[in-house]
Amino acid sequence: MQLTKQKGFTLVEIAIVLVIVGLLIGGVLKGQEMITNAKLKRVESDNAGIAAAMFSYQDRYLQLPGDDSDAEGRFTVYVAGDLANGLGDGTIGDGTDWDTGINVAWTDGGQETLKFFAHLRAAGLVPGGPKDSTRPSNAYGGQIGIQDGSLGIAGHVTIFGAIEGPIARIIEGRLDDGAGDTGRIQSVEIVAGVADMDSGSAGSDPYVDSARYNMAFRL
Repeated sequence: MQLTKQKGFTLVEIAIVLVIVGLLIGGVLKGQEMITNAKLKRVESDNAGIAAAMFSYQDRYLQLPGDDSDAEGRFTVYVAGDLANGLGDGTIGDGTDWDTGINVAWTDGGQETLKFFAHLRAAGLVPGGPKDSTRPSNAYGGQIGIQDGSLGIAGHVTIFGAIEGPIARIIEGRLDDGAGDTGRIQSVEIVAGVADMDSGSAGSDPYVDSARYNMAFRL
C-alpha cells in the first residue's frame, strides 16, 4: 500500500511569515505616528508663526494688523474705496467673530478679523494678496482665525478649527494645563457644525476622541 505524504508549512516557515507580518504592522504604525507628529508640529509652528507676524507688524507700524487705522495710507496697494482701515483702538475685534464669512464686504473700521491676514499680506509678513480675506487652513483641514477674547481668555487669541479630539488632548497636555476649560488654551466641542467661541462661553472638558474641537490659543 502506497502512503500519501501530507504537505504543509514547517515551524520555521510559519515563524518567518509571522516576523514579516509583524514588521509590516510595525511599519504602518510607525508611519501613522510620524504623520501625527508632523501635524502636531505644524499646528504649533503655525500658531507661533502667526504670533510672530502679528508682533512684527505691531513693532514696525505701532498698530495691530486688522486694527490698523492707517492701512490705506501705509500700503500703496490700497485706495480709499477699498475700506481697508481698521478702528485703531488696540484690539482686533469690532464685534466680528473669528470665522466671519470671507465674502463679507469690508466697511471702514470694520471686519477687523477679516482684515488681519490681509494687512499681514500687504506688509509681506505672510504670503498672499493684500485684499485677500482668506484664512489659512490648519493641518486638520479647519480654518485658522483670530479675535479679541474667547472663552474667558483675556487678550487676543488664535483659533484653530476642527482639531481631532486625540490631537487636541496632546496639544493641551504639551502646551497648557491639560484641561479644555481652563488655562491659556481652551477648546469647545463642535456639535452639529457649531462651537461658540465667544468670550462669555465655556470650554469643553474632558476631550473626547470621537469629537472635533475649535481650540483657542492665547497670544
